[in-house]
This record gives sequence, structure tokens and C-alpha cells, in this order.
Amino acid sequence: MIVRFVRAYAYVLSGVFLAIPTFLLSLLGIVFSALSLLTVGLPFLVGVLWLARGSIAYFRWPARGLLGWDWSGPGPVRLLGLLRNGAAWKALLYCFLTFPVKFTGAYIGGASFLIGLYFLTAPAWWLLSPRGIGIELTPIWSHTWWYFVQGLVAVGVIPWFVRCLVWLDRLLAYALLAPSRDRQRIAQLEAGRAALQSDAAALLRRVERNLHDGTQARLVALGVTLSRLSHRLPDEPLVANARDAVTEALAELRDIVRGMHPPALDDGLEVALSTLVARSAVPVRLHVTLPSRPPDATASAVYFTVAELLTNIARHSGASRAWVSLVCDDDFLRLVVRDDGRGGAGVSTGTGLPGLARRAEALDGSLTVDSPGGGPTVVTVTFSGKA
Repeated sequence: MIVRFVRAYAYVLSGVFLAIPTFLLSLLGIVFSALSLLTVGLPFLVGVLWLARGSIAYFRWPARGLLGWDWSGPGPVRLLGLLRNGAAWKALLYCFLTFPVKFTGAYIGGASFLIGLYFLTAPAWWLLSPRGIGIELTPIWSHTWWYFVQGLVAVGVIPWFVRCLVWLDRLLAYALLAPSRDRQRIAQLEAGRAALQSDAAALLRRVERNLHDGTQARLVALGVTLSRLSHRLPDEPLVANARDAVTEALAELRDIVRGMHPPALDDGLEVALSTLVARSAVPVRLHVTLPSRPPDATASAVYFTVAELLTNIARHSGASRAWVSLVCDDDFLRLVVRDDGRGGAGVSTGTGLPGLARRAEALDGSLTVDSPGGGPTVVTVTFSGKA
């Protein structure tokens, strides 16, 4: 009982100090919401909502440390989507509501509990000083027992009062800060999909390594042996045919290995794209700006998308130049491939773009094509940059 009250009161007392800046933030949100009707306050309102989303993790720290509550933090969101983000608005509402709840528990609960303790010990204070210490007591010692009864009631009731306020704050927190069951399920599915993608990428790399170090090495050794035999038996057509078959098998195996995991990706996506651009039949200018190395699944998807688009440009566009740009934008990789060809490309034209669109959608991304007749053609692809 006492331990629970101490933790509950520590929660509301610390919460008061933590909630002061967020309460002021909620007041600013009200002001900027009114100003947004005149479009003046829109940029400030976006900033307020961004800070309010951060309070989801901000309030989780004392709740988890003192009371064992927990909820997931806010997921990534684009700044332009904050005005339509329900989690941000609910977090802002919590910032406004939690301060009066915690202030009531800290001030009324704390003051009442201390006064109750004083009244509970009123008979002892009368013996030390008949006039009491700090407040006037009764001149008759037996009358101090009435203060004792009041103190006993207060000490027994106030902890429940504080715990009721903490329970109310918990309802607000789980209603406004914690994600809904649907969001939790989506988060679990996204985490499971990310794990499967990571496992699949690791499996492909392991198979590629085994083929490279095992099967390919054996085929190379067999080819060398057959070459020696062909020199010793120049008139034997079976040896020459076997050597040619091994050479073709090696070429096919290399193509399969490159299709599973391009070795250039081991040195980073920027190096891999530079190598890819250098081999392009059309001159390409490359621009890559990445703050960190993306996940293997995303890097592989970007690589094969660029390879497919450059192949399309060389085969179908009639372009003389192309441009490839890859930048990071709010936890998403944004790939833009442009050429000065004849245009007329589309997702349904059968040039491989439908498959690229499905690949992007599998990574929470999208693919758009802007290709009017006469050109130019601009293909924009986004990929999730989250691991």
C-alpha cells in the first residue's frame, strides 16, 4: 500500500514538472490552430505537432520507470503529413489534459497527506506544545483525538485519491499515446516482414557465397582440366564440346550469382551504382546522397531497379543522356531516373515497370512515371529506408 502510494505520488510529482513545457506546447497548438485558418500559423502548427509526437516517448520514460507502463514510440512520418496524423493530434490533446490531472494529484494529494499526518500525530504535538506547532490546536488534550480521527481518515483516503488520478492518467495515456490494436498489429507485421526480408537477403548472400566459392570453383577447375586435355587430344571433339559446355555453364552461373546478390553491393550502394552507371550504354550522370548505409533488402532493390531502368533507357527510349539521383527523404530513399528520350513510357507498357512497381510496394514505397510524348521521361521510386 505505502510502496504503491509512493510510486504513484512520485509519478504525479515528476509528471508535473515534465508536463509544464508540454502544456505550454498544447496552448501554442491552440493558438496556431486558430492562426492556421489564415494560413499564417500553418508552419508553426506543423512544428507543434512534430514536438507533440515526440512527447509519446517523452511521457513513456517516467511511466515505464515508476509504474511499469509501456507503449511503442511514434513511427516515422513526413512533415507534410503531420496535419493529417491522428497520433500527433491525440498526443497534443494528452499534453493539454495530463497537466491538470497530475497537478491535482501532486498538490492536493501531497498537501492533504501531510496535513493528515500532522493531525494523526496531534496528541503527541499537544504534549510537546499545548498550542501546537504551526497551527492552533485545542486547549484540551482529549480534544486532539478528533484531529487524530481526521488525520487517520485523510491518510487512508488520500493514497486512493492519488491512485485514482494515476488510473485516470493511465486511461488518457493508453487512449491518446499508445497505438491502437490495429496499429500494434501493423507494427508487428511490419517487424515480421522486415525480419523475413533480412533473413531472405542473408540466405541469398549465403547461397551466392556457396556458389561462388564451391560450385564455380569446381567448374573452373574442371574447365582447366578439360583445356589441358584438349591440348593433349586436339583431335577429340568430345573434350572440346565438354570444355565449351563448362564455359557456358560458368557464364550462366555468374549471371545467376549477380542476379541474386551483386558483388558490388558489398562495397556499398554508392559504389555499386557507380559501377552500374559506368557499364551503361547511355552516358549517365549519378548523384547519391545517403547519410547511412540502407538495409540489404533495400539496397538490392535500388540496385536492380536502376539496372532495369537503365536497360529500358538503352533499349527503348532513344535517349542520348540519363540522370540518376538517390537521396534520403524522411526515412525513405527517393530514386529519380530521368532521360532525354522520346517518352511514352508507362507502368502498363510492358517494359518491366510493373515488376519494379511491385518491388517498390513490397518495401512500403511507390513508383510513378512522368513520360509525355516526345519526352523527357522521369521515373520516381521511393523505398523504405528502415531496417
